[in-house]
Amino acid sequence: MLGQKVSKGVILAAGDGNRLGSLTRTYPKVLLPLSNKEPLITYPIRALAAAGIREIAIVVGHLGDKVMQNLGDGSRFGVTFEYIVNPDYLGGNAISVFKAREWARGDPVILCMGDHLIEENLVRHLLDNQTSKNTLCIDYTPAPYHQIDEATKVTVDSTGCIKDIGKELVYWDALDTGVFLLTESFFQAIDELVQYRGTDVETADVIRLLISKGHHFGTCNVSGYFWMDVDTEEDLRVARL
Repeated sequence: MLGQKVSKGVILAAGDGNRLGSLTRTYPKVLLPLSNKEPLITYPIRALAAAGIREIAIVVGHLGDKVMQNLGDGSRFGVTFEYIVNPDYLGGNAISVFKAREWARGDPVILCMGDHLIEENLVRHLLDNQTSKNTLCIDYTPAPYHQIDEATKVTVDSTGCIKDIGKELVYWDALDTGVFLLTESFFQAIDELVQYRGTDVETADVIRLLISKGHHFGTCNVSGYFWMDVDTEEDLRVARL
């Protein structure tokens, strides 16, 4: 895949945002407006578009109709949207990734989270440094607004590949930013886990399975680039500053 042009992106927008309480009971989390009145999800959309990604699949679930009605066909962002419905959105987030497998058709994809704010240059930096491996963008220098206790942490080996990943890690090197370059092998690993775990599969579970099978899961250092995970009302307040 080295040097292969990546033209597809996937954004996960299926979750119910239950940690935001009444704010997301009748309104999709990814559409919550920031101080500039733009919804959260416009940040990953614009980052993908700025990096030349023109085909974007948006995986919806909770109040998915409202997401589709609000965002339309993608033309106002200079891209084309394909909406994929995940009826199992209460399961792990890897299930939403898996729903995009048929659409990806074996091509590499950039995966972003619909509730993560990321600056436009972050995805471009990942593509400029892409290799043939599945890759996770990581941050070695978390900012004060990153909730370390809630964040997914990563340990990295001397070659820059992931040794371990999880929220529970006590010793860690960097934080998972939620931006990935994924190949067909990632979808295959999800498929394997689904066979015996059902819908209880997170992206970290998939990474750990691949590592256990000898796959080298790469990392891309995006320290210094802005990103923020919005999970709680306090996160939203900070994001709106």
